[in-house]
Amino acid sequence: MSHQTGIQATREVREVFAKARNGDYRLIKIDIQNEQLVLGGTKKASKNWDQEYDGYVMPLLQDDMPSYLLYRLDSTNSQGYEWIFLAWSPDRSPVRQKMLYAATRATLKKEFGGGHIKDEVFGTSMDDVTLHGYKQFLISQAAPKPLTAAEEELRQIKLNEVQTEVSTETKQQTLQGVAFPMQRDAMQAMERFKARKINYVQLEIDFPKESIKLSSTAPTEVKDLPRRIPRDAARYHFFLYKHSHEGDYLESTIFIYSMPGYKCSIRERMLYSSCKNPLIETVEANLRIQIAKKLEIDNGDELTDDFLYEEVHPKQQAHKQAFAKPKGPAGKKGGRRITRTPGDEDLD
Repeated sequence: MSHQTGIQATREVREVFAKARNGDYRLIKIDIQNEQLVLGGTKKASKNWDQEYDGYVMPLLQDDMPSYLLYRLDSTNSQGYEWIFLAWSPDRSPVRQKMLYAATRATLKKEFGGGHIKDEVFGTSMDDVTLHGYKQFLISQAAPKPLTAAEEELRQIKLNEVQTEVSTETKQQTLQGVAFPMQRDAMQAMERFKARKINYVQLEIDFPKESIKLSSTAPTEVKDLPRRIPRDAARYHFFLYKHSHEGDYLESTIFIYSMPGYKCSIRERMLYSSCKNPLIETVEANLRIQIAKKLEIDNGDELTDDFLYEEVHPKQQAHKQAFAKPKGPAGKKGGRRITRTPGDEDLD
């Protein structure tokens, strides 16, 4: 067996790896000492993987020294339990140690068995490897990959070809969208919204950082909604609409995309439009928030209780009656018409 740095796992590490594949451990820490992969600690599983994550992982990390952590998930594949491979390399650690751990990473994966590793996370700060950081990693992995220079040029060409006039016989060309990641405070706000701890979240695009940040979580009732819509800037809104329908109490999530027309720059209009669908997909797919209605408005004046109710529960249109043939004139019918065929004249 060849190794990139000549470093090999000790016998103890190999024995622990063999047991770990059967689910004996929740977490395994591996360090490099004396040019060997040595055991730095283990933890047994007692709860669900996400309930133990921060309590097990974070205390084992040092601010000035790299290490490897293998954390077992509760999911399995054809080879057994699935694991997260955390490659910890803090900024304050010595350069030589960083290089050594980076060069040995492939060796550790090979010793453990790459087929068991579901996700590989590289962290330089504590935020990168917390449970929240791992969830952010999953979201970024699911997002569309950044465009190459050629793909970006093609996207701009398609953008310039978008039709501006839309009628009943034309369809508006749309783009797949640009997936800007949600900043941490925005993600936390959406999680609180999902847990019904807040009933309103307003998000905006952070243009310099190319991400979506939190703008407001002010407690909001229907009567307050119009005041939440800026008249000079675009925003994304998530509102928990509490109402009754046919005798049932309901709490419906409404997504509102507000764009005050040409008061915004072309770049702002383009980015907000392009980021909208990826944002909705992230909220629905990753946060599991079901959106009952999606609205696009240019101002908040129309956001009344009646308007929201009709949007969430549209009235069912009655079926059109079949066309009825009009009756003939009343009274006695006219005389019977007799028509001749071409051959009848010869019989006269």
